[in-house]
Amino acid sequence: MNLNLREAILSNISGNNREQLEATIVDAIQKGEEKMLPGLGVLFELIWQESSESEKDEMLEALEQSVQQQ
Repeated sequence: MNLNLREAILSNISGNNREQLEATIVDAIQKGEEKMLPGLGVLFELIWQESSESEKDEMLEALEQSVQQQ
């Protein structure tokens, strides 16, 4: 069986509106289940690809601060 996880995740969220996407993210974070991490990774990949360099810098700064607080 040839399963492309990225394609499956994108297929599951295609057509979702803003509220549905937010609910997906919030649910994945609140549940904290390891199986949700690939989906969050795909969502982050989409965000990263559509972000400007300044937006990427902001995300990296926020990530760096969060990592240092852990």
